[in-house]
Amino acid sequence: MSSFIDTHCHIHFDDYSLDAGEVLRDAQEAGVSKMLSVGCTLEDSRSGVDFAKTHDGVWVSIGIHPHGAHHYVSDKDALRAFEELADDTAVTAIGECGLDFYYNHSPKSSQISLLEFQLELAQKKNLPVIFHVRDAFEDFFPILDNFSGIKGVVHSFTAGKNVLDKVLSRNLYVGLNGILTFTKDNAQLDMAKAVPLSSMVLETDAPFLTPVPYRGTICQPKHVVETARFLCGVRGESIDELAKKTTQNAEKLFGI
Repeated sequence: MSSFIDTHCHIHFDDYSLDAGEVLRDAQEAGVSKMLSVGCTLEDSRSGVDFAKTHDGVWVSIGIHPHGAHHYVSDKDALRAFEELADDTAVTAIGECGLDFYYNHSPKSSQISLLEFQLELAQKKNLPVIFHVRDAFEDFFPILDNFSGIKGVVHSFTAGKNVLDKVLSRNLYVGLNGILTFTKDNAQLDMAKAVPLSSMVLETDAPFLTPVPYRGTICQPKHVVETARFLCGVRGESIDELAKKTTQNAEKLFGI
């Protein structure tokens, strides 16, 4: 059986309604040997650390999502606590963090400040970064370029070839998920064909973005296999080839 890694899920969230033990067993049975559970606030980053320590096959990334940037940007105590959390041995990455100018739940200035804070922390701790970027690449790239040596992945990537080229030129990985199985945008499928296998990782974003044929159910790490099967059909690779390379990429990026 091919072995996969789900590089982005949120199964440790309090409102994830499925039983964690069952979800992890189902993932292992499907061939998903490792999962990275991703934080979006200080609180759920802390719970992610605890979750990873008590569940085999799970690693954690701690992050402050751009949606909540306005809650943290002036909270020095929270930022200090987040920085201290990065020292925990269970932490393998920073993020998800970035810019979201589609929803703009936080002012752009707050989003930029929190992104810069987390990039600086990633540099200091030598950790990879999981990026959330929506309708904001024009601002994102100049900020990233101010921080040398950053390695990471652009999560849930759906942008076009022009943006893809800029991502690849910065040696970032591209995270692909279930969106591609139900998109109506042919440009997104063209992008999925163009991503070099050497730069691709797989993800679910569970509980969100459940792939076909499981639309309407709660997304789980096991569903990363469905995205992989879909990509093989689009790209022409074998499932074994895609699984092997994306697993190697994830292990290299996150050190897991």
